[in-house]
Amino acid sequence: MKADLVRFGVAINGDLLKEIDALATERDCTRSELFRDLARAEIGRAKVPLGVDSVAALTLVYDHHVRDLSNRLTELQHDLGEAVRASLHVHLSHDLCMEVVIISGKSDRLKTIANRVLGMRGVKHGGVELVADMLGREHLHGLSEAETEPASASGHGPADRRATREKTESSARPPARPRRGRSHKV
Repeated sequence: MKADLVRFGVAINGDLLKEIDALATERDCTRSELFRDLARAEIGRAKVPLGVDSVAALTLVYDHHVRDLSNRLTELQHDLGEAVRASLHVHLSHDLCMEVVIISGKSDRLKTIANRVLGMRGVKHGGVELVADMLGREHLHGLSEAETEPASASGHGPADRRATREKTESSARPPARPRRGRSHKV
């Protein structure tokens, strides 16, 4: 059954409306279709239930000259430990860096972390895309559920086999190339 459409008024800045109309034209859709798509996307993000296993992509652009910001971001990632699945750091300009951090954990904790990071002084732009873990824990890194359990007292449990495999895989990688240009502590 098709839902009835409801018309309503929205007050919006004229310049923003021009940008919305340009985006709608670029996407070859109407303003109404664009607003519906934006609303559905935001509702989908907001509806990830609290406390469920999730993965988040946290993206931020920040001024690396802001006192201690780079250090605080690095410290936060170290504090999160294995919850940080991957990170990417890109120098955009002399002043600005972009960082994308993939973190996993309970959805409410990930939202709290994202809000904390995005609210830091010096963060110019950012966002978080939160997705409920649809595969479940047993699918992480292609390991079975038994392999995600800690090692036995003998030291020959699944965690030890995984650590050995990871050590072997990392030693087979070519050495990292040195970075060029101006570098700074991240």
